[in-house]
Amino acid sequence: MPAWPGGAGGALSLSFDNLGEAAEIELGALAAGAALGEHSTATRVLPSLLDALDTRDLAATFFVEGLNTELYPDALTAIAAAGHELGYHAWRHEQWGELSATEQAENLARGLSAFRSLGLPVAGLRPPGGGLGPGGLGVLREAGLRYGSPAGAGASAEGGVALLPFQWRHVDASCVLPPLAPVREQMSGSPDPLDPGAFLAYLEAELERLSHEGGFATIVLHLFMLDWLAEDRLGALLDRLSAAATRGDLWVAPCASVAEHVLFNREHFQAGTVLDPVSWSSTGN
Repeated sequence: MPAWPGGAGGALSLSFDNLGEAAEIELGALAAGAALGEHSTATRVLPSLLDALDTRDLAATFFVEGLNTELYPDALTAIAAAGHELGYHAWRHEQWGELSATEQAENLARGLSAFRSLGLPVAGLRPPGGGLGPGGLGVLREAGLRYGSPAGAGASAEGGVALLPFQWRHVDASCVLPPLAPVREQMSGSPDPLDPGAFLAYLEAELERLSHEGGFATIVLHLFMLDWLAEDRLGALLDRLSAAATRGDLWVAPCASVAEHVLFNREHFQAGTVLDPVSWSSTGN
């Protein structure tokens, strides 16, 4: 079993996906004439979340779209200044697995250049939809990224790039999106939507399992769904993570820190990653 810092039983990254209206623009869901740069996830949700994380001394990874370098540069700077990691989530949430390798490389080049112009480093990518697509890890490697976080299981090191996958059952959107009904069946035995309380209970059981069985996991919460989860439940989850980290049950760290640990100790991560073919897009993300 891979060794984690401090002798922790398992490693976990807390991550938050999406910011602003980038995904809505990509999906064609933004209301005609809607003003840009005033999205509630950036103006209201994010400041409150940063306070909640600071109170519990938790560092997270925020996978955000490159468009936010133009619409919300101050928000991105605030995330980094608070000690959190910024990861790339395509330019405006394009379905990564549906892009050609050339399109992926161009998308990455544009986005990373925009982040660099703000003095903000980016070490990894979480592909919208969950799939790496035609470019695979090669595109990430050529762009100088240190890790990718596609859908799958099992952290590994692949030719200088770490794979830190997420599982759909650890994603809040899996509780409500119709195409991800099969994931809900895995979680609860029923394809029916899960309520926030049931999702929180499921995550708490998963944290207990991770601390005993080991391995790596990442919780994926979306800024636009934090109102669905509700402040009290989010607080309870953050308290649970903080307590587990304090006791040493789990190493709770941003994805970039986990990636560096995996790459430095690659001999302990030879089992490889099993990628999940299910994606939001292919199921109908």
